[in-house]
Order: sequence, then C-alpha cells, then structure tokens
Amino acid sequence: MNSEKTGSLIRRLRTEQGMTQKDLSDKLHVSDRAVSKWERGCGSPDVSLLQSLSDVLGVDVQSLLTGDLSPNDKDGGNMKRIRFYRCPTCGNVVTSTSAAEVSCCGRPLEQLEVKRSEKEHAISIEEVEDEYLVTVDHPMKKDHFVSFVACATDERLVLVRMYPEQAAQTRFPRMPWSTWYVCCTHHGLHVLSGKEMRSIAPMRSGE
Repeated sequence: MNSEKTGSLIRRLRTEQGMTQKDLSDKLHVSDRAVSKWERGCGSPDVSLLQSLSDVLGVDVQSLLTGDLSPNDKDGGNMKRIRFYRCPTCGNVVTSTSAAEVSCCGRPLEQLEVKRSEKEHAISIEEVEDEYLVTVDHPMKKDHFVSFVACATDERLVLVRMYPEQAAQTRFPRMPWSTWYVCCTHHGLHVLSGKEMRSIAPMRSGE
C-alpha cells in the first residue's frame, strides 16, 4: 500500500461525498486525527478497516490498496473479449468485456485462463422445444465440480451457476453462433466454439 496515494484517494472520495474528516471517522469508529493522518500520507488504515472504508467511500478494496481510480478504456461491449474471474474463497463469478481490476473477499482476482475443451469437460447439447438442454458429463463432488456454464454471442452472455451434489445439467435459451464455456473448480475454464456446438446440436434452417 502506498500511503500517499491511498491517502490522496481517501481525501478525494471523502470530499466528493461532502463528508468532513469527522463524518468519516464517526462512520469508521476511529478518531478524526487518524483520518487526517491517512490523508496526509503519514500512515495507512488498518487492514481490518479496509472493507468498511470501501463500503463508506463506494470504491473497491483493491483501489484503496493501490490508491488508483484510473478509468478503464472505453468498453465496446464485444463479448468476443469476455473475461471471467472466479473468487476461490466464496465462488463468486465476475465477467468483464475489457481489461479490469477485479477483487473479491479483499483480494484481487486473476483472469481465468481459457483452455480448449477436453473430453471430461465437453458439453452435450440437446434441443428441447425452444431451449437447449445442456449437460456436462463431470463429477459434481464437494471438492471437484463444474462451477458454471456460460454461453456468449457478440451481444449477449448467459451464465448459469452450478453447485456440488447437483446434476451438471441446465437449460439455456437457443443462441445461434455461440461460444460455450465450462468452468471446473480443479481444471479451470474450458471453451467450446460455436462450430463445435453445431456438430452436437444442429441448428434449424435459417440460423
């Protein structure tokens, strides 16, 4: 943590919200002298205060640690650049269509590396009425399971969470020209292209 940069960011966010140092200190149950010390770069907030400080100032913990609130490049919303992040602590799944600093449970998350689909992570897709019935032939044990399946087109993402001791099966809306993803808690993120998907579940005419 850079005390000067973090302190400068705390002061900026505090003043943007119209709070005095006393207002902020009261919310955090610390002295206003402590807040003044942080903002002058003469010290840093205790780690135990970071989440509360994050909630009060409306910024993620990672930004507080780096003291940086630089905006990302403009996001064109292209799902071809979709990135997935999964928190190893709580299992929360986050996505982004451009580079981003993502954190959960107080620590930064690394983007999941995308691998080509392997046999044990392959998707079986059947057309059922106007939906796809998606099945992954994979164990769903407490310590080894498929945590989510996702389907992306150029404009849309549908992601379904899965949980241990349940069948690795779910329904999706029919989405032509799609890319499918399967995330395993042990072996990471696997991808199946739209062409491979059509070989499993042929599209109807006109798609």
